[in-house]
Amino acid sequence: MQYRTDLALESLAEAKERGGITEHRRGTAFTITEIHIADDESGRPLGKGKGRYITLEGASLSRFSDAYEAMALELAAELRTLLPKEGGVLVAGLGNQEITPDALGPRTMAKVLATRHLRKELSEEEAFLRNLRQVSVLAGGVLGQTGIETAELLHAVCNTIRPAAMIAVDALACSALHRLGTTIQLSDTGIAPGSGVANHRMALTAEHFGIPVIGVGVPTVIGMRTIAEDLTGMQAKYEAPDMMVTPRDVDRLIGQASHLLSCGINLALHPEMDYADVCSLVG
Repeated sequence: MQYRTDLALESLAEAKERGGITEHRRGTAFTITEIHIADDESGRPLGKGKGRYITLEGASLSRFSDAYEAMALELAAELRTLLPKEGGVLVAGLGNQEITPDALGPRTMAKVLATRHLRKELSEEEAFLRNLRQVSVLAGGVLGQTGIETAELLHAVCNTIRPAAMIAVDALACSALHRLGTTIQLSDTGIAPGSGVANHRMALTAEHFGIPVIGVGVPTVIGMRTIAEDLTGMQAKYEAPDMMVTPRDVDRLIGQASHLLSCGINLALHPEMDYADVCSLVG
């Protein structure tokens, strides 16, 4: 069965060849699987490029979980390993704010702390904030809203502000029901907006931008054909139409995922801040 998924972990499970691919497991608050693909040729059976893919799996991303603080801190620690130690960072929220399953990026950006402007605007009494890492935040909408490819918009912004790295947050597709809204994928290979739902847009990669591009995402949709094949064990007819479906409580899913991602991103970018500081910012 050929499943439509953005998750390297799921692609690896279906791959017949694993040469040049290593897999490591760790984690406490999450079950963490890191997949390292040595080169593009090794990643071809997975449909993935050379790089690191870190998958964090939990039972729930709910802020009411007893392990929520531990999850936020573990997410931050994993994300920090993919970031350069110094320099400004552009955090970009991909997706359409008006379509709930696609709103993960914009909703996350609403709670990420932008600090690039603080050095000039804060007083001496607020020096702590002025010394934070320079972070810019952008949620520019999608091609159908703006007439501009997301990659084109972000490339223009990067040419102006010259960040040392970019974090791109987007909703993903998965092929397993239990991973909807419970799994986070981090990758140093960038991100291809819309690839999981066959709506391919210009990819955001280090090759295109000249800086590290870290992809961050949570699965919010799954193919109906994938569900049918998984439940029946039978291959769907090729001519059968496919649809992407999402949980009925997708509003709650997006709210929980965006809250945790924003906490993790803020903690990763600003080690001077503790969990309580971040919680006061994101609400």
